[in-house]
Amino acid sequence: MTGVGHMLLDFLLWLNGRLGKVGKDSAAAKYAVATESNKFSIEDEKPYAELWMGTHPSLPSKDVETQRSLLDLVQDNKALMTVKISEKYGEKLPFLFKILSIRKALSIQAHPNKKLAEHLHAKDPKNYPDDNHKPEMTIAVTPFDGLCGFRPLKELAHFLANVPALRNLIGKDEAEKFEKTVSGRETSSNPEVIEKNKKALQAVFSALMTKDKSTIAAAAKELVKSAQTEGKNFAGGGGPSNDGKELADLVLRLNGQFEGDVGLFVLFYLNYVKLEVGEAMFLKADDIHAYLSGDIIECMASSDNVVRAGFTPKFQDIPTLTSMLTYSYAPISEQKMHPVDYPYVTLNRTAYSSSSSAILYDPPIEEFSVVKTELNCKGAKATFEAVEGPSVIICTAGSGSISVGPKSQPVKAGYVFFVGATAECVLESDSESFTTFKAFCELSGKENANGAS
Repeated sequence: MTGVGHMLLDFLLWLNGRLGKVGKDSAAAKYAVATESNKFSIEDEKPYAELWMGTHPSLPSKDVETQRSLLDLVQDNKALMTVKISEKYGEKLPFLFKILSIRKALSIQAHPNKKLAEHLHAKDPKNYPDDNHKPEMTIAVTPFDGLCGFRPLKELAHFLANVPALRNLIGKDEAEKFEKTVSGRETSSNPEVIEKNKKALQAVFSALMTKDKSTIAAAAKELVKSAQTEGKNFAGGGGPSNDGKELADLVLRLNGQFEGDVGLFVLFYLNYVKLEVGEAMFLKADDIHAYLSGDIIECMASSDNVVRAGFTPKFQDIPTLTSMLTYSYAPISEQKMHPVDYPYVTLNRTAYSSSSSAILYDPPIEEFSVVKTELNCKGAKATFEAVEGPSVIICTAGSGSISVGPKSQPVKAGYVFFVGATAECVLESDSESFTTFKAFCELSGKENANGAS
């Protein structure tokens, strides 16, 4: 494979057969079926949750022409990623690119930092299958909602005061300790105050997470009853980020999926975020989150380490989760990303006249960045300068072609390509709307695009 290889994915991962979108409603399934050589067909009643693109051994991508794995190809030819990247990342692609199609809530979780990942993998390789960290970026392909990062402390204090089931569950003493510590200092920029606030947040969160399941289930019945009867007045009318009716509906929806789960209370601690198509957010290692619904592009450091603690029948590691979190607290606006125009692409006249675009999502890490390209007219063309690192490109809408050097191949929704380092790449539309996402790694010359505020 020189320059460009057609990396078509043979694999889908469905989570417990329950959480992915069903049949053709799943973007992951629709994209996977586009590759005829993988002999995959969509079953109408089956849920499909994830499509992986990369070299991770759990679900490795393959070259359609040779059926060799992408991992074999980049290990045999270090120039495909550059020697520098190959040596730095152990001859593996630095990132894992995914499509997620979420019908029911994914687990409340966080991903360990590098040092903790090494420790967990050595201690428990069954539940922590590799030794890498996993910062990740999410870009909405359809409307998405999730729980991401701890809310501003004033909002949490409001809920502790106005959700009796929550206050009673964690205990009056724990609630009052938290309130006394943070009151009047919720937004302080003093490092010592911030550290005290984080410790108070850790204590009041751990007080919830360490309750036994029967106690949580009993409290959840009280919470659900309040959500059913109070409507817009639920949770004291809500906080500034979410009104009472929205929170009541969320409690009822999630209780229908995971009845009596601790996650029904965790949602008062975390930001409830909605992303419209094209909006994105970045989560550092050790940041808590739970994705609730929607189709998303996800890019992350190449790891499958997950520390879970709710909304799941899988292995839960509550002691690790409560001790590892950053306990940073901020409104969701500080986690949303702010994409910018990608500077290393040339659009032809047809592309310019049709308001085509190439925008860069650039998180504050070196493993990956993502460019979304929308070519809005037949004949619109985007020529990407060579980058000193590997790229993986997926088409999510429309059709066109991809060219690297003299080699050109057709593209349609669901096709995935690997583009080697130092290769100029040209995308051209033969439809009225041609959308692609390109994940890439480049250790030098990376744009500092204010990926996360």
